[in-house]
Amino acid sequence: MIPRFQHILVPLDFTEKNLAALNIAFDLAVANHARVTLLHIIEPLNGEVDDELKAFYAKLRERADAELESRSQRFDAAGIAVDCKIRIGTRLNEIVIDSVERAVDLIVMSSHKPDLTRPLQTWATLSYQVSVLCQSPVLLVK
Repeated sequence: MIPRFQHILVPLDFTEKNLAALNIAFDLAVANHARVTLLHIIEPLNGEVDDELKAFYAKLRERADAELESRSQRFDAAGIAVDCKIRIGTRLNEIVIDSVERAVDLIVMSSHKPDLTRPLQTWATLSYQVSVLCQSPVLLVK
């Protein structure tokens, strides 16, 4: 069987809802012998960056490094090539840009169950925007 997916991108915000997306990405990576990129975005605050803000961003990056390392261990242990990446910027832009730069052929990300009584709010969420704007297939895990 020729693997369908060779490079899977998994955007993470380190919340518990990411666990289901990680589990599915792991299973797909094993089945397809795919490499995986775990991506975390740090969104900058508006305003001038002073020393205090630089220290704050450094702490966020340090935490993100530790979280990504922790989540990558399962992939490493299974012999799956895994890359951890931190980007600074708006989440939507950075996910779209990263998916193109890395030529990923599947994005697996957590989402929410749509609220059918308020569909406009559902369409405004990050996961749905990613699913529309990214060139590769997007698997939303609810």
